[in-house]
Amino acid sequence: ENIIMAASLAKGESEINNIAIEPEVIDLIKCLKSMGAEIEFTSDRKILIQGKDKLNGTNHNVIPDRIEAGTYMIAGALIGSDLKIQDIEPDHIQNILNVFKELKIDFILDKNSIALSKSNIEVGINLQTEEYPGFPTDLQAQMMVLLSRSKKQSTIIENIFENRFMHVPELNRMGAQISIDGNHSIISPADEFIGAPVMATDLRASVSLVLAGLISKGDTIINRIYHIDRGYEKIEKKISQCGGNIRRIK
Repeated sequence: ENIIMAASLAKGESEINNIAIEPEVIDLIKCLKSMGAEIEFTSDRKILIQGKDKLNGTNHNVIPDRIEAGTYMIAGALIGSDLKIQDIEPDHIQNILNVFKELKIDFILDKNSIALSKSNIEVGINLQTEEYPGFPTDLQAQMMVLLSRSKKQSTIIENIFENRFMHVPELNRMGAQISIDGNHSIISPADEFIGAPVMATDLRASVSLVLAGLISKGDTIINRIYHIDRGYEKIEKKISQCGGNIRRIK
């Protein structure tokens, strides 16, 4: 995204190979083109950009956050009761829906909303994070909490980021049964989660602790919640409006 924006105002032509094609990147390109940028796809992951001296103003509606939507979908499957998530883009969450189907989680998908409730998960799955349109690394931690409630063992292979299992020790403190070997994780069924003081290590790790806290017995205190605020606006208010017992104490 930074390279695309810089190239749009650079002198001459820029060729960018192997670009990410996440919906957010495509939406940025759409916005820049509406501002006068000259950007052309020459293949699925290659673009040519002719630099301009300046760009024009525009009106642009930002697309829904697919990771936020996926997080609340997982929350609904964990503990929800007729939870309806609005203003989603179904095409952008197809990779999440495919996993839900594999787990036999029931949901009702509409044009721009999805409704679901707590699901009893009877099966285990083997999941890998991949570049879009594969399963997103930004939902790996949240999915671990959901898979911990399955009656069967599951595995997750993290292919995108190194050292992205820092939430595992914290989840295990709360009762999860997760073991790590390199970029492989094995998630065994957890009988129950118990509330505990835990430490957020990054954005997605921290929200996985929120999900674990919602299904735990007793109180969970999550420290360093500034990580959460980078990706979830007023998460405690949204969850409280759905009946969750959560509050910000500092």
